[in-house]
Amino acid sequence: MTSATSAHTPATVPAAPAGPASSGASAGSDAAPAVFREKLLTVPPPIESAGRRIKRYHVTADPAGIEPEVERAAYAILPRLFPEPDGTPPATFVVLHRGADDGAYLNAYSWVWDNVLHFRAAAAGQPVLGCPDRDPTNFVVTERPWIGCVWELPPILHERDAWVRHLLASEVSDLDAYLADSLPEGTTGDRA
Repeated sequence: MTSATSAHTPATVPAAPAGPASSGASAGSDAAPAVFREKLLTVPPPIESAGRRIKRYHVTADPAGIEPEVERAAYAILPRLFPEPDGTPPATFVVLHRGADDGAYLNAYSWVWDNVLHFRAAAAGQPVLGCPDRDPTNFVVTERPWIGCVWELPPILHERDAWVRHLLASEVSDLDAYLADSLPEGTTGDRA
């Protein structure tokens, strides 16, 4: 979860930290602002973790994908991001985002109270978010109320519609059908 900064940031508001969105200047610098580019979105198969069924989305600018050691470290901390069971089918979707810098970000969106998304996140390699170092495998749970950056948000609408389609509007709730219904791979935007 990052924020792209621009030269239009008011002087009274501190500039957001440089993160994966940054490939150039931040507010207040003399360099030209970074040019925004969509990133690649891939959809690995679902997994199970701590009794929950997990749909996965990976976001990166690297065509090779997210490094296996970053992926392993992210999924190792994932159970710490889950809510307590409440009778809602135990389903979560995650967005694992590898930034262009040292940062890696794991957003976990879990269904609770039948139709509500619970959110928790972890980050690695981004000291501004409380990470102890720049190691992209050293994930820590974050406490900021941010729900995702522009590259991490595209799955949310799809997941809302899939939850309604397969669990709320269906005559018979079908968690397996929900898990099989993912946003198609491609880029994070330009999905007309």
